[in-house]
Amino acid sequence: MKPPRASALRRAGLAALVAAAFFAGLSADHVARAARDDERWRALDVFAQVLAHVENQYVDEVPERELVYGAVDGLLARLDPHSAFLRPEVYRAMREETAGEFEGVGIELSARDGELVVVAPVADSPGERAGIRPGDRIVEIDGVSARSLGAQEASRRMKGPAGTTVRLTILREGSTRPLVLALVRDRVRTQSVDWHVVDRERGIAYVRIRLFQERTDRALKKALDGARAELSGELRGLVLDLRSDPGGLLDQAVKVADRFLDDGIIVSTETRGGRSVEVERAHAKETEPRYPMAVLVNRGSASASEIVAGALQDHARAAIVGTRTFGKGSVQQVIDLPDGSGLKLTVARYYTPLHRSIQDRGIEPDLVVPELPEGDGPPSPAVKPAAKGEAAADPQLAAALTHLASRQGREGTPAKASTPAAGGGAGTR
Repeated sequence: MKPPRASALRRAGLAALVAAAFFAGLSADHVARAARDDERWRALDVFAQVLAHVENQYVDEVPERELVYGAVDGLLARLDPHSAFLRPEVYRAMREETAGEFEGVGIELSARDGELVVVAPVADSPGERAGIRPGDRIVEIDGVSARSLGAQEASRRMKGPAGTTVRLTILREGSTRPLVLALVRDRVRTQSVDWHVVDRERGIAYVRIRLFQERTDRALKKALDGARAELSGELRGLVLDLRSDPGGLLDQAVKVADRFLDDGIIVSTETRGGRSVEVERAHAKETEPRYPMAVLVNRGSASASEIVAGALQDHARAAIVGTRTFGKGSVQQVIDLPDGSGLKLTVARYYTPLHRSIQDRGIEPDLVVPELPEGDGPPSPAVKPAAKGEAAADPQLAAALTHLASRQGREGTPAKASTPAAGGGAGTR
């Protein structure tokens, strides 16, 4: 046991350190007010005393780093499901995932009402190949209750070296029993954009965005240019598939929406109490011609996907087809910490151009088209990229193509890609 004097000095030093860190981000005016508020100092002293008692008297020795990390985990758990402390190994894995390659099972999770809910599996990942679907609830990971883990720790446990196995127990809406799946981890490579010409006669292309990651906008431009080349220079309609796209980088969502809008608001973000508002706007440069457009969504479309769908819907630029989206309308800032860990903190909520909040509400489609019903049998793969001639097996894609055909019939042939888009700004209705 440490000498009491050392413990007292240590506690006092820690209280001073925590207080300094706490007040460092506040303005001079706030610091002056906080210094007069003795309650805050007493609360910090309570924390320091508890830490000292645990270090000195707890029956088992626990590394100080684990105690501090656990305290930070507890602090952030009191906030919202998307704020989290990222231990160094988790933070490294998250950066790899954003860059487009990591080892694991490829499942995006979110915490809802104390449960871990699948937002979407990454395409061609072990999770998708095993049949994990948006909306599935993870109840156990390798026999450990998911309720006791949280989204970040659950994600960490599912990642690991390729070739190793993780056992998941899931509950699925409409199923009568839990499903137990043994997934073999693999190198997950996320190619963010797929495309092909889905209706050559009508000049319609299909583009799917799997995840908003670095260079997604550039990949989208390459896809559109490729479709134009295959159609001899003219693109007369587009299906943009955002189904089971769990989101990703905000700046890429803005750039993708900007490619189809030449004016107006794309998204606005508001901090606590609406004190700080940032507005992202569309620009006319490199805007696509105003050909008919449909966007496919489902309950696995979240965050950045909802920003794009909401912007195109509010500007009447595209018809939204499918089912209601996930409803993640908050903005997280990721902050580097000195020991290689990270802080993911919800700092704002975002709103569509018509100032609709997406948080817990999602985007309601213009054309509601349910996905194919699923039975209680073995899980089937999640949404796959549409293949030529596959519309008959995909009712949402079929509805989107029917909508585009009717738009083409009403509006005539749109302008070629080499000419300016007609009909005024994208923000006009």
